[in-house]
Amino acid sequence: MKIDTASEIPIFIQIAEQLEDSIFTGIFQEETKIPSTNEISMIFNINPHTVLKGMNVLVDEDILYKKRGLGMFVKEGAVENIRVKRKNKFYDQYIATLINEANKLKMSKEQIIQLIERGYSNESH
Repeated sequence: MKIDTASEIPIFIQIAEQLEDSIFTGIFQEETKIPSTNEISMIFNINPHTVLKGMNVLVDEDILYKKRGLGMFVKEGAVENIRVKRKNKFYDQYIATLINEANKLKMSKEQIIQLIERGYSNESH
């Protein structure tokens, strides 16, 4: 994990995003404990409350849960929750924007699909 204190992204959001990515990529498995707020705050020299705020974002998104007296754990189904969240974000950021621009250019669905296929064929080279 890396925290960029110069970034416009709040530190607690950076923590949430990096923990989420660590769960999604399998660094932290479902139903396993993640590092404590104190451990993370000591590593990055940041306030434990900031770390907890980032963790609570993931609790609210059904990715982490707290076991009283034991710490935070990755929730069963967290990877799928992250996948769904990221697919929705992908749609909002890329597909909706693509379709909006294509409509301005008066492009058909078939023309858009051809461009996507061209992109995939260029990627394999």
